[in-house]
Amino acid sequence: MEMVQEILKTVGGALGMENLTLWSLLRVGIMVLAGWLVIRVLMGMADRLLERSKGLSAIRVYIRSTLRIFLWFLLALMLAGTLGIEVTSIIAMLSVVGLAVSLALQNTLANLAGGLVLLVSKPFVVEDYVEADGVSGTIAAVDLAYTTFITPDNKKIFVPNSQLSAAKIINYNTLGRRRMDMKFTASYDAPTAQVRSAIEEVLAAVPGILDDPAPVVYLSEYQSSSIEYLARLWTSTDDYWTVYYALLEGVRESFDRYGVEMTYDHLNVHIVEK
Repeated sequence: MEMVQEILKTVGGALGMENLTLWSLLRVGIMVLAGWLVIRVLMGMADRLLERSKGLSAIRVYIRSTLRIFLWFLLALMLAGTLGIEVTSIIAMLSVVGLAVSLALQNTLANLAGGLVLLVSKPFVVEDYVEADGVSGTIAAVDLAYTTFITPDNKKIFVPNSQLSAAKIINYNTLGRRRMDMKFTASYDAPTAQVRSAIEEVLAAVPGILDDPAPVVYLSEYQSSSIEYLARLWTSTDDYWTVYYALLEGVRESFDRYGVEMTYDHLNVHIVEK
């Protein structure tokens, strides 16, 4: 027993813990066991709370890991205090180190904070077509630091989350359908009813146009050398571009069948001989 006390005294002196005894080690062991049990209980409560919160489902893993690290760090400080280690100096040193790291990783931390905002607020999810911060494309991945876009011409763009969280975001998939406003011009010589019939015939023939709300055609503007007609219709997000190009092609052919002239700008050149 005296030998154990002598060993503990020697080890304590080397570590700067003059009060290291067998009883203090026993208390540390009890505290470790009790702390482990408390951490398990707290983590179980946190898991139940996180499961109830659907908004935090995307960052549940990160919250759980951070909480676990914090609880074990707190237990380590308590154990250090029990062993006679000066905890204040350790906290001060960690504060200085944390400040230096935060300054060095300022942009990275801003991206992480932006990633948490995006994961919680969910302005978009994977497979959504999004326009934000001057980038348009399909969302391929939403990570803590970067969001990955796949553009229509098959380019992969990594956008920092700090920029996305502060930018205006347009999500084309959330509501499931989009309104399309197509404008066509016709000659003043073409009767309005005839032009409307030519456009409505195409609207009835192109697949993908929704019946509710029903598509409509308006005479929208009198221009300098033509009359502008507006075709307003609704389509699903997936069919938008297919319908768009089908309408462009179909209206041209329909105007030809109905004898409607599609106007365009002319340039008349007069040569004056001297």
